[in-house]
Amino acid sequence: MAMWWLSLCVCGLARVSFGFSQSFDSDFTFTLPAGRKECFYQTMKKDATLEIEYQVIDGAGLDVNFYISSPNGNILYFDQRKSDGVHSIETENGDYMFCFDNSFSSISEKIVFFELILDNMEPEGDSTKWNDFLPGGELLDMKLEDILETINSVKGRLSKSNQIQGLLRAYEARDRNLQEGNYDRVNFWSMVNLSVMLIVSCLQVYMLKNLFNDKKRSRT
Repeated sequence: MAMWWLSLCVCGLARVSFGFSQSFDSDFTFTLPAGRKECFYQTMKKDATLEIEYQVIDGAGLDVNFYISSPNGNILYFDQRKSDGVHSIETENGDYMFCFDNSFSSISEKIVFFELILDNMEPEGDSTKWNDFLPGGELLDMKLEDILETINSVKGRLSKSNQIQGLLRAYEARDRNLQEGNYDRVNFWSMVNLSVMLIVSCLQVYMLKNLFNDKKRSRT
C-alpha cells in the first residue's frame, strides 16, 4: 500500500511539471573590441517579459553604450557610456535586438557581462495540463494545487538566487580587475620614483665630488 501511494505521488509530481510557468535565465561574458559594436537577438512572444542586466567588468573607463530595439525597429532604451544597467520589457511577437557599442573608444577593449531573464515563455499550442493526467479522486487528502504552488515558489527562489550569484560574480570580477589595475599602476610609478631618486642621488654625489676636487696644481 505504501509503495503504491509513493509511486502514485511521484507520478503526480511528474505530471505537475506540465503546469510550470516557463522562465529561462542565461548569462554571457564577451570581449568587445575597441571601435566595435556587438548586437544580439532574442525571439519573444506576446505578453512575455524580457529582462536584461549588463555590467562592464573590465576595460578603461568601465563604460559602454547600450540600446534595445523592438521588432519594428523602435529604440526602447538607450544608455550612453554607462558601466551597468537593468531594463525590463513587456514584449510582443518578434525579434528584439540589443547592442553594446564601444565605437567611442579607439584603444581600450571592454569585457561585458549580461544576463537575460525570459518569463512567460510557454510553448504556443501546448494546452497540456497536469490535471489531465490525474487519477480519479483525491490523493490521500493532498491538494496538488498546493504542491504546484510550493514547487513553483521554490523554483522561482532558486532562479532568483542563481541570478543574484551571477551578478555577484560579475561585481567580484570587476572589483578584482580594478584592484589589479591599481596594483600595476602603483608598482609602475613606484619604480619610476625609485629610478628618479637613484638618478638624483648619483648626480648629487657627482656634484659634491666636483666641488671638493682641487684642479689647481701646486708648484714646487
